[in-house]
Amino acid sequence: MSAPKPLWTTFLRFLAPLVLSNALQSLFGTVSNVYLGQMIGVDALAAVSAFFPVMFFLFAFVMGLSTGATVLIGQAFGAGEHGRIRIVVGTTIAIGLLLSLSVALAGGFFSRQLMTMLATPADILDQASAYARIMLLTMPLGFVFLLMTAMIRGVGDAVTPLLALALSTTIGLILTPMLIRGAFGIPAAGITSPALAAAIANALTLIALAVYLLRTKHALAPDAALLRHLRLNRAVLGKILGIGLPSAVGMVVMAIAELVLLGLVNGFGSDATAAYGAVNQVMGYTQFTAMSISIAVSILGAQAIGGGDRTLLDGIVRTGLMFNIVLTGGLVGLIYLAPRAVLGLFITDSAVLDLAGGLLHIALWSSVPFGLATVFSGAMRAAGVALTSMLLSIFAIVAIELPAAVFLSRAIGLEGVWAAYPIVFCAMLVLQMGYYLAVWRRRAIRRLI
Repeated sequence: MSAPKPLWTTFLRFLAPLVLSNALQSLFGTVSNVYLGQMIGVDALAAVSAFFPVMFFLFAFVMGLSTGATVLIGQAFGAGEHGRIRIVVGTTIAIGLLLSLSVALAGGFFSRQLMTMLATPADILDQASAYARIMLLTMPLGFVFLLMTAMIRGVGDAVTPLLALALSTTIGLILTPMLIRGAFGIPAAGITSPALAAAIANALTLIALAVYLLRTKHALAPDAALLRHLRLNRAVLGKILGIGLPSAVGMVVMAIAELVLLGLVNGFGSDATAAYGAVNQVMGYTQFTAMSISIAVSILGAQAIGGGDRTLLDGIVRTGLMFNIVLTGGLVGLIYLAPRAVLGLFITDSAVLDLAGGLLHIALWSSVPFGLATVFSGAMRAAGVALTSMLLSIFAIVAIELPAAVFLSRAIGLEGVWAAYPIVFCAMLVLQMGYYLAVWRRRAIRRLI
């Protein structure tokens, strides 16, 4: 009999495709913006950016919904209850379609009014409204695609979502410039090109994904057994929302806090704003890694809870902490070795580069305590405890980060805004770890499904 594989190898096999998948999700948006800026102009880029608040809100809800579903799927998979997996998948897709169809209908009729409410400048209102209309009308395809790729990870399969995202991204990146200019008889679609390309890519990939899942007899294959469960199960929906809504609210609160901090930064002038954007881009990569580790802890932890293995869950938490120190900490260390070279990818002005370098030095290391905190919250979320974790994070943001940023910005200037990041992330670590060790870990853990 062969010896069991170390837990860290299982964790890494799941984590690596997850990190690549998240990178691909960001890639399409980034390259599409490059296409728009270079092939149409800055007004097109501004028009697309005007839709971002709506997109973020909808994305936060989808991520929350998929988080709740993935935890339940992970627990059912760990318990060997494949029939219950289908109930969760069917309920999640049903509520996702219901809500996204409502969004599509409302958006199709009222996209201009929506963009007017968001105070979109008059010179880009027509373009922004056209982009918003296509994005909202095609929302059902985006909802289902994101939900399916997320739920597949619940059964421990991170490779299939990666392949699906690779296919979707490739199709989208090929179609976008063709639609912008018009090619092979396709009329030019202008600013709506990225939205149309994403919709076509999602539709084609969903078809390919369905065929693949059916052929491989995957646990989430859209067969007759799963389609029979394509309806709202109130008990399961309540559990999904019980986990998912706090996660979505937490994302929205963090976004609002970032807007407040941006307002403080803007008060120091345009150079400070440019430095803020560049530093956030760099920190995004380190936090990106930390969040991927948290997702892995949540999914693998849910499977351990489903199997009733508390010892394995403890091991997953320790492994998540170790990966954060090694991977997130290692990435932070590499950036500290050559901060100007990294920031130079986003900034060319030497004065702004100097300013951003100083700010990066203050804040970058805080990605490590941020990552450690998300490991503890991810483990608790695996057991369905999402509300308490969310409340602790909101408390840290509202009661610690924002007051610290306001006070320190007045006391020491721009550096004070950035000092709020390590303050709040260390506070989150203390709060999440304290609750995990003192309260949550002492309780009996039962699977939810």
